[in-house]
Amino acid sequence: MDIWTILLDVVILLAACLLAGGIFSRLGQSPLLGYLLAGMFLGGPGSFGAFQQERDIEAIAELGVSLLLFSLGLEFSWRRLRSLGSRTLLSGVFQVVITAVSMTAVCTVFRVPIREAVALGAMIALSSTACCLRVLKETGQLDSVHGRTSLAILLVQDLAVVPLAILMTLLAGTGSAAEVALSVAKTVALAIALVTAMFLLLNKLAVAALGRLTLERNRELTVLLAVVTALGSAWASHSAGLSPALGAFVAGLFLGGSPFATQIRADVSSLRVVLLTLFFGAAGMVADPIWIFEHLRLVIGVSAAIMTGKALLVWMITRIMGRSDAVGVATGLCVSQIGEFALVLGRIGTTSGVVSGETYKLVISCTIFTLFLTPFLIPAAPKLGVMFARRVLGRKADRSGDAAEARESAADVVIIGFGPAGRRVGQALSGLKLQVDVVDLNRAAGESAKHLGLRFHVGDATQREVMEHIGIESSRLVVVTIPDRQASLIIVEEVRRLARRARVVVRCRSDRYASEFKTAGAHEVVEEEEQVGRRLAAVVRARIRDLCEIPPGDDNGGRGTG
Repeated sequence: MDIWTILLDVVILLAACLLAGGIFSRLGQSPLLGYLLAGMFLGGPGSFGAFQQERDIEAIAELGVSLLLFSLGLEFSWRRLRSLGSRTLLSGVFQVVITAVSMTAVCTVFRVPIREAVALGAMIALSSTACCLRVLKETGQLDSVHGRTSLAILLVQDLAVVPLAILMTLLAGTGSAAEVALSVAKTVALAIALVTAMFLLLNKLAVAALGRLTLERNRELTVLLAVVTALGSAWASHSAGLSPALGAFVAGLFLGGSPFATQIRADVSSLRVVLLTLFFGAAGMVADPIWIFEHLRLVIGVSAAIMTGKALLVWMITRIMGRSDAVGVATGLCVSQIGEFALVLGRIGTTSGVVSGETYKLVISCTIFTLFLTPFLIPAAPKLGVMFARRVLGRKADRSGDAAEARESAADVVIIGFGPAGRRVGQALSGLKLQVDVVDLNRAAGESAKHLGLRFHVGDATQREVMEHIGIESSRLVVVTIPDRQASLIIVEEVRRLARRARVVVRCRSDRYASEFKTAGAHEVVEEEEQVGRRLAAVVRARIRDLCEIPPGDDNGGRGTG
């Protein structure tokens, strides 16, 4: 293995992904589509053949899968799931199960072997979280009823990736029923042992060790902790004969419950982007542009059938769960595409021999086609849902059953910085029927915030990823109380980009800098010098009044009379 040849191949692939992803992003498409096409045209069968070490690139890209599952585990928490409501979450569970079973049944009708049919059902049941949420955010639909329902379905799908990955591995098992049962029992026992070890290591030892360090002075430690945890857990899982993605997901899930979860999510984002780009580029290398051209009618027909079938199933499920027809159809259109995790499952299936190479080519081709249509479908989904309800079903767009549940994961007010000034703001908001989030690098401030009933995140608010992870785009008021002027300016600018509807109140030490904050987008600037001056004047006047016996309320220009 020539490491320099591999390095050149990686650079070529990343450069092509950068160019193609940028072009598709400019056209309003998901960059993931550009990554897939870059790999397809540079290294796929019937392509330019630009790579010399394809297998080695694919091996490196497998790390991207593990890191993807690790970051996915960081995102999950029981509180976040409960905040979506039981009805909405059940819609997600039913969608995964019913879609997988239905697609399996359809495949068997076309005489697909049962094991491969089950694998295809599992792959097709998943939608694209990255593509769907991106478009929902850009179009302002994420807080709508169909947006929240789509979010719940996508979260459940992401959570289902791990058991589906295990299912793909078990489908490759051969031998008698007793041998298969023994193999399953062994896998479960190893999984339990691995999960127990990770729980003790991450929730006890790692958090206790980091808790003794000053996070704001040792930010690199969180990065190292994340990388060691993600890659180490993947290696440990692989060594135990389990899926590396499973180990990485469990590790992320445990670490996501620590006080450092918000900052870790932000710190690993850059590394995740690199490895995920490699993964999607390598996945595209399996696709064959000549094969797609020769089977274009098949690709279009299968893609259309999958998107229609998934949309109709989601509509029926959400209707049963009490949503209106318009919301059900809009939700179905939002999640009708084949997602990026189908490629993860497909790679596991091809490695284990469950999924044939031709079938995997078809899945990748349909994934590319459906991802291409998604940015056009989602903006039109609400109107199409209403049209379907009125013209096809002859019903009015009744939304009486679609009242949104209280969303705990979205904060009404975000306080950035929880020093003396931030605590005063928190005390003023404590007890009100508002969800208030606090962001600060100082973990010790978390106790004060929790005592006031506020939700606390350890994180650096100057990082865009931190702001995105706390859901800043849904907040109505953001209060910046940190004393650092440059950091405050960065935060205000990021808030205005991410949360256009939020009011921004910022602390400013001197009136000399007030105009800078106004230009950055702050709605109100509280100047320390002015407030301190007013307080000093009030205190001095009170003391002078006591000394000179000035009657209360007698201004007289501030001069004594006696």
